[in-house]
Amino acid sequence: MASLAVYRRLIGAQIRSQLSYRASFAMACLGDAIAQATELVAILVIFSRITDLGGFSRAEVLLMYALASTSFGLADLAVGQLDRLPQYLRTGKFDSVLTRPLSSLGQIMVSDFQLRRLGRICLGIGVLTYVVSTVDIEWGWHTALLLVITPIAGAVLMSAVWIMAASVCFWLIEGSDLANSLTYGGHFLASYPITVYPAWLRTALAFVIPAAFIAYFPALALLGKPDPLGTPAFLGWISPVVAVLALGLAALVWRAAVRHYRGTGS
Repeated sequence: MASLAVYRRLIGAQIRSQLSYRASFAMACLGDAIAQATELVAILVIFSRITDLGGFSRAEVLLMYALASTSFGLADLAVGQLDRLPQYLRTGKFDSVLTRPLSSLGQIMVSDFQLRRLGRICLGIGVLTYVVSTVDIEWGWHTALLLVITPIAGAVLMSAVWIMAASVCFWLIEGSDLANSLTYGGHFLASYPITVYPAWLRTALAFVIPAAFIAYFPALALLGKPDPLGTPAFLGWISPVVAVLALGLAALVWRAAVRHYRGTGS
């Protein structure tokens, strides 16, 4: 509990600092939203030429994009600071992290809390709000609950992938490119129906890097639509379970990676 209080104070101080320059903060949020919107524009351009993508309409693909975008925004807000881990390892700053009586992962997560990332989240929520009003969803308590839980579960799942990808840097100091291909690349792939990908990649997205559980399977459950690939319908409802399992695995991978760390020798 004491460590949680420390984290809250650290995050609170950074939030107050960022909000002290309101105009700069607003522009930063807008910039993040615009950067995220490039993928939205790409989807709209694609559908200006076609009527369906992998067996899905524009509104259905936008639903997947909105779920993936919101999930990624939440994950980026929580663990995006892990992108700085290679710098910590190269400069020896990670040594000082290990000397403090706090979780090494928690310290990095709160080291550079960027509230501007709310721009990505707001865009995702905005698109999601629009899309659910246009697609045919049979509303009930179960679908409403799924709609609320899916971005949260997706954020946990994406955070787990982020942690595991960043852990690679303990073995490959310059492994940021590989890590980014799994995190940012995974977000991009999750924004589209997996039916557009080759068989080997569909298998990877479902069972290796389970990005399909971020948006594709939940979107099928929300729409009440059978999977063109013939997967079981229950997959759309188990994203929270997959997320918890992935987070547990990520914790084990991070612990093993930290034990592998031997310091800079300086």
